[in-house]
Amino acid sequence: MTTDTTGTAARDGEPRRGGPADSPFVRACRREPGPHTPVWFMRQAGRSLPEYREIRANVPMLESCRRPELVTEITLQPVRRHGVDAAILFSDIVVPVAAAGIDLDIVPGTGPVVAEPVRTADDVERINRIGRDDVSYVDEAVRLLVAELGDTPLIGFAGAPFTLASYLVEGGPSRTHAKTKALMYGDPELWHALCARLAEVTLAFLRVQVDAGVSAVQLFDSWAGALSEADYRRYVLPHSAHVLAGLADDRVPRIHFGVGTAELLGAMGEAGADVVGVDWRTPLDVATRRIGPDKAAQGNLDPCVLLAPWPVVEAEVRRILDEGRATPGHVFNLGHGVLPETDPEVLTRVVALVHELSARPAA
Repeated sequence: MTTDTTGTAARDGEPRRGGPADSPFVRACRREPGPHTPVWFMRQAGRSLPEYREIRANVPMLESCRRPELVTEITLQPVRRHGVDAAILFSDIVVPVAAAGIDLDIVPGTGPVVAEPVRTADDVERINRIGRDDVSYVDEAVRLLVAELGDTPLIGFAGAPFTLASYLVEGGPSRTHAKTKALMYGDPELWHALCARLAEVTLAFLRVQVDAGVSAVQLFDSWAGALSEADYRRYVLPHSAHVLAGLADDRVPRIHFGVGTAELLGAMGEAGADVVGVDWRTPLDVATRRIGPDKAAQGNLDPCVLLAPWPVVEAEVRRILDEGRATPGHVFNLGHGVLPETDPEVLTRVVALVHELSARPAA
């Protein structure tokens, strides 16, 4: 008997039914039928919750991500309050980059700010490879969470190489990604060296989470939508594919998500994920045709809809569930993250509505 990294025992390579591996969320990721359409929300671990703001008061973001007990509590808060079908590890995409030796900080109201941007071959060499000991706090937090969550699956996550590279090259968030693209076009060899190094860091970071017991992983490529399909295929796809392929033998579902990626959905599907996340700009039935029938789809309520009156929210939830019937496996989510001004009660009602409308008779 071996141990299945989805948190249940396995025999002859097949997961035993029960536990997180048999949850509605994991079943949908594997394009298997379940009792209802599963729902979770990106950036659900905090953001709009008053209990999150209270526990995070006076604790900087990076420091919060390095305290296993705090990570555990924040990750559990939306599960307790909303009854979502999966938890997602509270962390930040720059956590592994900081562990790799890059001097950065997450500035409130701004985001990650890098002290010395990465723009030369010597700068790339400053990015160290990482292992479990470098992010032992993540390993500990995942193990604590798996014990607390029981049958509820835990999603691990990391930033994709392109998005991490953009932060490092720009020195922080950017609307145009001008410095990133200038390096990408002007010095492709250096660009690929940078992304290859970041792919190894990302894969190692996800490997720690998988080994500690997460039931699925999500690779965020937040800024990939800034690229054309041709540029995505040439400069980004090989590195994201390397990360996803590195987890292929672990039998954990792999989700790949980006923003503004309507024209990239087919290529993102080719990167090797089991589930492709879709932002709110593309209807799910259209997205499914682009992604292909061998992938599940995740999404895609516009986060701003949650600020509208309830009848509007309900109508949009119904529309997305209708469009999601075209997918071989649908995970209901937002088209991006929860906005901080969202009323938590609305999120709770959305979860209940999705479960009610998508309930299927027992086989």
